[in-house]
Amino acid sequence: MTSVHKPAGLTHSAFDLIGGAWVPIPGDRLVSCNPAAPDRVVYTGTPQPAHVGLAIAAARKALPAWAGLGIEGRAAVLRRYAELTSQHAGRIADLICDEVGKAMWEARAEAAGLAAKVEITLDQAAHGGRARVGGFELTLSPTRSGRCQFRPHGVMAVLGPFNFPAHLPNGHIVPALMMGNTVVFKPSDRAPGVGQLVAELFDDALRDALGPGYVPGVVNLVQGGAQIAEQLVAHEGIDAIAFTGSWAVGRRILEANLDRPGRMIALELGGSNPAIVMPDADMRAAAIEIARSAFSTTGQRCTCTRRAIVHRDAADRLIPAVCKAASNLIFTDPRATHPVFAGPLNNEPALRRLLAFQDSCARRGAAVLVPAVPIQTPTRGHYASASVVRVERFVAEPAAGPDPDPGCDEEVFGPLLRVAVVGSLDEAIEQANATRYGLAASIFTRDGAAAARFLAEVRAGCLNVNTGTAGASSKLPFGGLGLSGNHRPAGSFASDYCAYPVASMHEHDPAAGATLPAGMRFDDSWVS
Repeated sequence: MTSVHKPAGLTHSAFDLIGGAWVPIPGDRLVSCNPAAPDRVVYTGTPQPAHVGLAIAAARKALPAWAGLGIEGRAAVLRRYAELTSQHAGRIADLICDEVGKAMWEARAEAAGLAAKVEITLDQAAHGGRARVGGFELTLSPTRSGRCQFRPHGVMAVLGPFNFPAHLPNGHIVPALMMGNTVVFKPSDRAPGVGQLVAELFDDALRDALGPGYVPGVVNLVQGGAQIAEQLVAHEGIDAIAFTGSWAVGRRILEANLDRPGRMIALELGGSNPAIVMPDADMRAAAIEIARSAFSTTGQRCTCTRRAIVHRDAADRLIPAVCKAASNLIFTDPRATHPVFAGPLNNEPALRRLLAFQDSCARRGAAVLVPAVPIQTPTRGHYASASVVRVERFVAEPAAGPDPDPGCDEEVFGPLLRVAVVGSLDEAIEQANATRYGLAASIFTRDGAAAARFLAEVRAGCLNVNTGTAGASSKLPFGGLGLSGNHRPAGSFASDYCAYPVASMHEHDPAAGATLPAGMRFDDSWVS
């Protein structure tokens, strides 16, 4: 018998937000459960396909007034939103913890990051989001000037993931609003409650900051799974799409928009992230950072270290240390009062995939140095311990068949780290690049020349030296290449894909600008 757990954070029950109105979506076709206690239902509702078109129409209607408000007026709304997220950080963290299964310390960190994103986006310093789209003017001739200004795309669809259900959509929505876009937000169907809370806070900020001038439809919410997402990204009323999730879904979004080259699509996808360890590295720091990065958020981060590439002269020290660190991680109740490294996996299929991949590696001859095993709890949560698997080498070929090559290019979204040993920096760089992905990579070394080669030759959007792959600064760009993204980095660069540049030339002396080119005759009597 399942029990309904009423989330402490939500003002409304299950609703979509359309044109400033909260529209009920009662039923049980969309259900999220607490991964730490799957019998506990967090959110239940029924997606409404008809709401997609209504939400897009509401966003379209709101666009002129919102864009016309000017950037200072929009910034005031975002600052109020930052205040609200800070005031209600506890509510946000509680819901993230309950719906996603994150350890409470990490849920609180995610909640705290929402206001910080507003500050970074509005920052007019050289590295700030606003500075990147501030426009400019220059002199082209004694009588002519050139200008660049940035315009909003229009109506932007934002599709969020489950692993950072507040932080990552927030990272798209805040810059989109700053630049004058209106938004239709579809949260992950695994975290609809968190998505609804984020939408509530945006709507409250609009009402508080604008008062009688409130513009309904600036932020809209539609709940649902694949059917709603497919309808949203293919709708003719959308001008731009920002998506965070898997390559498989990102590919379907691209396929749905092959005949819309003018539609901006920003994809923030997964990774098969390597960490290289050279013999001169600080072994303690390398072991800690690799274990942290591999298993943070129960391995459910796109930047998790998936592949450790260890020089043979470091292997005897580094690999046992990582294994011991992995064996001593505390995966348990996210709300436990004692120290908790991470909580459960988000869902039972993810747990099955983790164990199945580990078993497949073993059948193909890989050495399971630390086995992932299900962790039994009274609440029957989706818990597993960390896994470390040693493979012969990594290959860029994707997994194929029931027992693929153990070194195949597969992103296992769970606490599983594969390790390979190499004999040189050349081989380490070659192995790091043996992937179709390109999100993050790290090297651990004291050798500046080795670090420089790594930075120049490894193909990834986030390259770290002597620190792990997991975790990123919002003051820097965040994105990848290959199957990790389409050159639309988020972080401080998110403002770039939320607007497009418009060039204009202005002639201040019309007569001076009317110079006859060679081969052209003009008689002034024609206009007299």
